[in-house]
Amino acid sequence: MGTKKGKIKMMTLDQLKDKDLGKVGTPERDKYEFDLRMELLGEMIKSVRKERKLTQEQLGELIGVQKSQISKLESNTKNVTIETILKVFRALKANVKFIVEMNEAEFKVA
Repeated sequence: MGTKKGKIKMMTLDQLKDKDLGKVGTPERDKYEFDLRMELLGEMIKSVRKERKLTQEQLGELIGVQKSQISKLESNTKNVTIETILKVFRALKANVKFIVEMNEAEFKVA
């Protein structure tokens, strides 16, 4: 009996995302990338808070909200305003930088 050796097709993460989520610039891919960045933002808040050796309750006191609000913020930043995010990072004494990229092909003035 002979054995068949199949080749495993290798794909990069970007190729896999292109295949399953669509190419960069498609609505599905843009939503995925946005959701991922928002999830990472919550993780960053949690990480900086812990580095500063603050509890959720202590951070909440610094910005005037309950511990439960900090918990929600760390686990889901999708419905949070930029103002709130900046307030949290200011309380954590962390610098925040925003980068806005514009695709010139999409930005046209008639």
